[in-house]
Amino acid sequence: MRIDVVTLFPNMFKGFLKESIVKRAQTKRLVTIKLHNLRDYTLDKHRKVDDRPFGGGPGMVLMVEPIVRAIEAIEKTIKPARRSAGGGRAHKILFSPAGRVFSQARAKALAKRENLILLCGHYEGFDERIKELIEFEELSIGKYVLSGGEIPAAVVIDSVIRLVPNVLGNPNSAVEESFSKGDKLDFPNYTRPRVYKGIAVPEVLLSGNHDEINKWRSLRANR
Repeated sequence: MRIDVVTLFPNMFKGFLKESIVKRAQTKRLVTIKLHNLRDYTLDKHRKVDDRPFGGGPGMVLMVEPIVRAIEAIEKTIKPARRSAGGGRAHKILFSPAGRVFSQARAKALAKRENLILLCGHYEGFDERIKELIEFEELSIGKYVLSGGEIPAAVVIDSVIRLVPNVLGNPNSAVEESFSKGDKLDFPNYTRPRVYKGIAVPEVLLSGNHDEINKWRSLRANR
């Protein structure tokens, strides 16, 4: 899988990409992540990417030209085995409060894609014409306001990458965790010591009876 991220703040990703499962996926060469500074796709000497909105109002709006130029340039470097359902070389996502709320089910679907392009917004949003010129899926990670799309992009990257085959050390990890089966949450887990400050591990987990353990875990999931 290849993931391209278009952002005004690529440094926000640098620590995130060098840690934990995201780093492991790249080290194993199962996932390639490329960061693109939107300002690199401007033509003026000031590298301007935003302007005041027509009709007035507070804040600035990201201009259509640098975004279209960035997406087109990135897609020219992608050679997937098959084209995406939208007709382009990659499945393209922009982050917006108006988008569908991201879910585990959506993460599973995206993990099957060969190429993703994530567009991180900022300021007061995008020139609406980008949606007419480029086919984007709009995603939101919740009903609250963030300064930009970098944090939502990191959320999507992390949740999608861990579902790519062979990324996790134990392939069953993604099967047994929360939301792996609809809205069902994971069951309670315990480890050593067996008793801590008077609180003991439930005896059924120490019994070795896997049928009873599975029943216990099923009953306590979602609690």
